Amino acid sequence: MRVRSRPFLAVAGVAAVVVATAITLIVTGGGSGGSTGGSGGTGPVCAQLVVPAYFAPQYWAQAAAAKPPPADMILDITGVGAGTAPQPRFQALVRQAQAAGITVLGYSSTVDGQRPVAQVEADVRDYAAWYGVTSIFLDRVSGQPQQVPYYRQLASYIHQAHPGAQVWLNPGVYPDQAYMSIGNVVMVFEGTYAQYVAAVVPGWAKSYPPADFAHTIYDTPAADVTNALRLATERGAGHVYVTDGSGSNPYQALPSYWPALVASATGGCRDPR
Repeated sequence: MRVRSRPFLAVAGVAAVVVATAITLIVTGGGSGGSTGGSGGTGPVCAQLVVPAYFAPQYWAQAAAAKPPPADMILDITGVGAGTAPQPRFQALVRQAQAAGITVLGYSSTVDGQRPVAQVEADVRDYAAWYGVTSIFLDRVSGQPQQVPYYRQLASYIHQAHPGAQVWLNPGVYPDQAYMSIGNVVMVFEGTYAQYVAAVVPGWAKSYPPADFAHTIYDTPAADVTNALRLATERGAGHVYVTDGSGSNPYQALPSYWPALVASATGGCRDPR
């Protein structure tokens, strides 16, 4: 995520896992299709909860135990990509998540389009070989038109290497519209609740389905969670995360109101899976 400069993680066995500021986890509750509609069953489809997190392993279990369970997690080993060697502890966590039916995506920073393509492609190969992970979350996406060929090349490589894989992009703001044809999901807001209240959605975004967009809202007081979720729905976000975390790393733990957030986001709706 773009909020902070992320350190590399030197892993030495299980002890290093506790120093989990380099783990990124994105959790999506429910299936695709946003917060309304859907075929089969009754009631609206559950809102998708996205949890960008740099936190200790126990939060994996807490997030995965949510009802409905998460659909997607993003694994970040180093703060940049897959690292130089597989980490057994993370391999076990990925297997557990996949056994629960969760799709795990591998984190790779593009450094605003300045990271060499070959390094990102190496992340794609290593996540697949070491963790059985084929979908990719590209972070620090520039969102600028001059980098469109760079990101199109990366997305093409991922899809060719792993047909059916997802490509998530995180510019953190609404990018040049050409990026919408590159990513399966684009994270178009990442900021504080105060910033979110004042945010403006460009007119072109309304022509895309909610499933194409993710919003991440941090420094959100408990009293404002309902309003944040309402705004996200009104603004066409199919993937949403709300947390009271703040500071240089607002994702180091689940929000203090995690159970209530899950209930608020998914109450009265159905899990389409």
